[in-house]
Amino acid sequence: MAQRLIVVDHPVLADRLAVLRSADTPHGQFRQALFEASAILAVEAARELPVTQVEVTTPLEATTGSRLPQEIAVVPVLRAGLGMVEGFLRLLPDARVGHLGMQRDEEELTPRDYYERLPAQLADAYVYLLDPMLATGGSAVHALDRLREAGAVRLALICLVAAPEGLKAVEEAHPDVTVWTAAVDRQLDERGYIRPGLGDAGDRVFGTL
Repeated sequence: MAQRLIVVDHPVLADRLAVLRSADTPHGQFRQALFEASAILAVEAARELPVTQVEVTTPLEATTGSRLPQEIAVVPVLRAGLGMVEGFLRLLPDARVGHLGMQRDEEELTPRDYYERLPAQLADAYVYLLDPMLATGGSAVHALDRLREAGAVRLALICLVAAPEGLKAVEEAHPDVTVWTAAVDRQLDERGYIRPGLGDAGDRVFGTL
């Protein structure tokens, strides 16, 4: 199965991405732009959620309406993914929230686990894995592996910028996972950073530069 890559084309998202890329953007504005960009990505990704037809009584008469699935989960990759959670919860307030903590080994460019807390209902849920940066793909693949092991079946990966190398790694390991992103950047540099990218998203969100 070929990977489904969806690059979201939206003028407001493009504007927020320019703010996120700028080295002159202070951490407060970066955090706000990431929230707004994530909310747009949430709207787009939620287009594929199935709905159930229900009977609704308005103040004037009975009609039919559509309701979202009961089980939706968002799982940020710590730390940077935390900056995307609020944008998704603003749209999907009843979603369960899990957490996967991973730290990149700067020598090997591989992920190391340091925290995990996931909802018990993942097998029945539509699960969004949140990480602003898809660089080498190591963390994303590892996170998707852990979600699969925890029972998740319906998975989508949401990121702000993606490198071709990371997309290839995810496609090879999880070809059925849809990747939603605001941009596919040029390449990784020798340190594994996305070029042109937007720097270290975690440090920029939390002001720990």
